Amino acid sequence: MPKNVLLNNIEHKDLRIVTTRSAQYGDDVMAAQTFPAEFRSVQAHYPIVFSKTPEGRFQPWALFGFKQGQNLFLSNDGWDATYVPLMVERQPFLIGAGRDGELLVHVDLEHPRVSRTEGEAVFREHGGTTDYLERINSTLLTLHEGIATTGPFVDALLEHNLLESFVFDIQLADGSQNRLSGFYTVHEERLQNLDGAALERLHKAGYLQAIFLVIASLSNFRALIERQQKLLTTAHA
Repeated sequence: MPKNVLLNNIEHKDLRIVTTRSAQYGDDVMAAQTFPAEFRSVQAHYPIVFSKTPEGRFQPWALFGFKQGQNLFLSNDGWDATYVPLMVERQPFLIGAGRDGELLVHVDLEHPRVSRTEGEAVFREHGGTTDYLERINSTLLTLHEGIATTGPFVDALLEHNLLESFVFDIQLADGSQNRLSGFYTVHEERLQNLDGAALERLHKAGYLQAIFLVIASLSNFRALIERQQKLLTTAHA
């Protein structure tokens, strides 16, 4: 159970964070939340898909596997990609607002990355922030600002009816059938049929490029299937 507390250099003076990428540190996740400004980096490795939150809002995700708890980018050597989405990088930290609206850094003390004996130091000996914490602060701010843009971006997609559900069927080398469902992507035909005025509005809002990055990212499904096949082959070797 998470134990999120406000980070401070007195109670947490000896706090350290394990940065090794491994399932034992919580990296065995199927997907991570992303946002339009991150799409360029994400689409180089991962499919970008959308799903509905319990409140019925659409949320973009970077996809790492085909089922819950599966991250096909994890190996014995760590995370097999040059870019790790910021929502993963920020663990075990999160951002919260104080009474006056000031953004404050919190830490989940129950997260498996939290340590007192190994990993990156959070504070210096005399209480100053380390370079590691400065990077985390920057990551959290980027996330906070980026996620705030997701709502308007999704609203623009819905305004033009550009999201469609899809089902992805996968037949593996052992003959087993697997199905990925419950996700949405951009409806390319509807995008192509938008008139010039609509395309101009999307472009001026900065959304058109993000839309094309989502479409481009879908080619990563091929690589994801190859990772699944390789995993299956290794397991039966």
